[in-house]
Amino acid sequence: MIRLWHLLADLLFPRKCVLCQELLQRGETDICGKCLSETEDFSSPETHTYLHKWVAVWYYEGNVRESILRFKFGNARSYASAYGRRIAMKLLREGMAEEPFVLTWVPVSRKRKRRRGYDQVELIARAVGAELGSEPVSTLVKTRHNRAQSGIADSSARRANVLGAYRIRNPEQVRGKRVILLDDVLTTGSTAGECARVLLTAGAKQVDSAVVASVRRRRSGS
Repeated sequence: MIRLWHLLADLLFPRKCVLCQELLQRGETDICGKCLSETEDFSSPETHTYLHKWVAVWYYEGNVRESILRFKFGNARSYASAYGRRIAMKLLREGMAEEPFVLTWVPVSRKRKRRRGYDQVELIARAVGAELGSEPVSTLVKTRHNRAQSGIADSSARRANVLGAYRIRNPEQVRGKRVILLDDVLTTGSTAGECARVLLTAGAKQVDSAVVASVRRRRSGS
């Protein structure tokens, strides 16, 4: 009966690649073979103030960028499971998922969550937690609805835009502990850095971060 239901569900709601939206073939999960072979994995992250270590799954470009935009603004909530699985695998490969740690996320403002209907990074955090067997903890609150970082080009202005925008819920949640901070996209690292600063000020021992995608850094002179 269960097998019949899955076959019927596949007929009524065919599974599509979360990156290119093409139909998945038998044996494919979340991402089609073409995207798996053609999408470049993220490598060699730079250091960021307040972050001990951070990783990303992909670069924020092409089909990855379009996928995340659908996830954030097109109500494609189901993508969270696929993103969560990839982040969890990245954390395991990088040796960043060794216990103990506190798994948390960069929250959106109440206004943005109300408008969107969901906190997209919280969905990712719950998916990552399910893969790693670690319940995510809401450690941060966004205290004001600031301008979206995506609309600000200057890195100094981005840092100023998020300064003081987050506060800790309960310092006891993080005091003396290693924290893994999750987000969807890292551009300049201003948001992750500010959240890490707040966590460290509250007594966190170390803050690592993992994101679905990062903007590709341009080499000097290019």
